[in-house]
Amino acid sequence: MSCNCPLAASTGPTLASTCGGQSFMLFMGLLEVFLRSQCDLEDPCNRPQSPPRIDSSYDFVVIGGGSGGATVAARLSEEKSFSVLLLEAGLDEPTGTQIPSFFFNFLGTDIDWRYSTEPESEACLNKEERRCYWPRGKVLGGTSVMNGMTYMRGSKKDYNDWSDLGNSGWSYDDVLPYFKRSEDNQQINTMDYGYHATGGPLTVTQFPYHPPLSQSLVDAGRELGYNNVDLNGNTHTGFAIAQTTSRNGSRLSTSRAFLRPAKNRSNLHIMLNATATRIIFDQTKKAIGVEFFHNDQLRRVNVLKEVVVSGGAVNSPQILLNSGIGPRQELEKVRVKVVHDLPGVGKNLHNHVAYAIGFTINDTDTNPLNWATAMEYLLFRDGLMSGTGISEVTAMINTKYAIREEDHPDIQLIFGGYLADCAETGMVGEKKGKKRSIYIIPTLLHPKSRGYLRLRDNNPLSKPLIYPNYLTHADDVGGLIEGIKFSIKLAKTRTLKKYGFELDKTPVKGCENIPFGCDAYWECAIKHDTAPENHQAGSCKMGPVNDPNAVVDNQLRVRGVRGVRVADTSIMPKVTSGNTNAPAIMIGERAADFIKKTWTR
Repeated sequence: MSCNCPLAASTGPTLASTCGGQSFMLFMGLLEVFLRSQCDLEDPCNRPQSPPRIDSSYDFVVIGGGSGGATVAARLSEEKSFSVLLLEAGLDEPTGTQIPSFFFNFLGTDIDWRYSTEPESEACLNKEERRCYWPRGKVLGGTSVMNGMTYMRGSKKDYNDWSDLGNSGWSYDDVLPYFKRSEDNQQINTMDYGYHATGGPLTVTQFPYHPPLSQSLVDAGRELGYNNVDLNGNTHTGFAIAQTTSRNGSRLSTSRAFLRPAKNRSNLHIMLNATATRIIFDQTKKAIGVEFFHNDQLRRVNVLKEVVVSGGAVNSPQILLNSGIGPRQELEKVRVKVVHDLPGVGKNLHNHVAYAIGFTINDTDTNPLNWATAMEYLLFRDGLMSGTGISEVTAMINTKYAIREEDHPDIQLIFGGYLADCAETGMVGEKKGKKRSIYIIPTLLHPKSRGYLRLRDNNPLSKPLIYPNYLTHADDVGGLIEGIKFSIKLAKTRTLKKYGFELDKTPVKGCENIPFGCDAYWECAIKHDTAPENHQAGSCKMGPVNDPNAVVDNQLRVRGVRGVRVADTSIMPKVTSGNTNAPAIMIGERAADFIKKTWTR
């Protein structure tokens, strides 16, 4: 495949650097060379480049080029009269991230903020210093560059609850058109009528290749009373081979979907390696500028209309706090000048929390990552490398803690295994003999535990202090235990019997003295080997004026100041039921629409 543009210099971590073991470095290094020769993956003509110089002033400055920020910046630049600057702390996405089966490889690399929580009292007890790991994308496209690509909107009740909490205009009927605005659904004729659309920048489809176990898992769900459904359609309870944000067998990040088509617009500048430090306000509390570090130099740009903060559930409250917007007492403690006392900034922080149950199954296949697999992908964009193994399967189920009549399941089942990936080729011992390890991961969708974050000090580049407070509400533990019991029951179905599922009964460290399999054992196991999901939310809560923890109003405007909005998952009053990338994009679409209506009247 020939390119009309020269290949760009490689950015970010290489595939060879993401796989352990010297024996695999040559293979992965050569594979990277071949991948970078594929123009649809390397895309040298369309990658956004930082301008040689930026203007002194812009109508809008968007902080953060992740799922929400990329969407906002691209949509605002559709208005030719607007000038837009997007500040992204990371660089452009590495070519290797385009390969679906390598989605685990880039966690913990230079495109990851690599956050760790403060020591937990009830969770992650077997982790070093009881700290949970929170991966977040530090790259153009944000976490959409390193997630599992699952396209999941959440349930109708999620958004109706937001509306009932006093956020008018955020019911499911209100947000559905914005999901559809982004979407270019390649399987619209097989999905529920009226819930999907074509023509948007975000391709939504299934991966080209499905391991046989994927369909068997869906069939096993039917055996237990759960149908195969469109989980983004009329019902939110059931099993499915999920739709994903992918195109032609490769990842479709929000950078690829939204920013690359907009990169030649003269009114959009994208500044990479630019870490925003604070928003500057005048004496009337109106935003007039943004400070940021670029190539180790502190710079400033003026803002004529608005700043849009899209750093995610960690960085967005951090930026507001560094700018003097937050709880007065906490800001004064770290010697940050208070611009506006807003107690809710950093509060209401929560995340889905999970537990990974290990099984072995019979498997006589050869190692899946080899040159035959690689060539199938390079030539046809098919085969094991074109998907995420059984991670493509997801399920929404009800435990005794769910209100079934409201179609609001409380547990999501996530599955792990069958990847064409160096981690599953003996590099970390995943496959041994004729057995293969896989995981069923029940995930709590409606956690009641709430945490918070605050500044470590007044250095804007310091990582914040993160206190999730996982599992501090008793119902959260109970819900996960019920999810574990269902997962074990699923593995025992007739449908899965041919795979020889065997539960790993190795006692969890710290739980050896409790009989395996009883509720007390599972409670201990959950607290010691906690598996937090990467679905952080809520730390810049949207709420009405009488909500003491509300940070933004129903048009995402930060309360108490002028000219600042937040557009990412941090505005969620309650996290949605499922993966949060699609809701983050929807929030970006809504923010852009609010802004356009404000400034084009």
